[in-house]
Amino acid sequence: MTDTTGSSTGGPTGGPTGGIDPALLEIIVCPDCRGDLAVVTASGATELVCQACGLAYPVRDDIPVLLVDEARRPA
Repeated sequence: MTDTTGSSTGGPTGGPTGGIDPALLEIIVCPDCRGDLAVVTASGATELVCQACGLAYPVRDDIPVLLVDEARRPA
């Protein structure tokens, strides 16, 4: 995926945003506590981890699943 300047935005190949649109990452927050979310990729799986409460939300097909019931609780 490229933006209007022709530079890469991370797109479906992964990159630092895990394939999630960077503009989306700027506006979404944890649905549980409203904390900031960070993209974490481990073992080929991408998650959005809340920096406040620690909940880890899965990303499936480059789409964040921001449902508290789907989140992984911190260990």
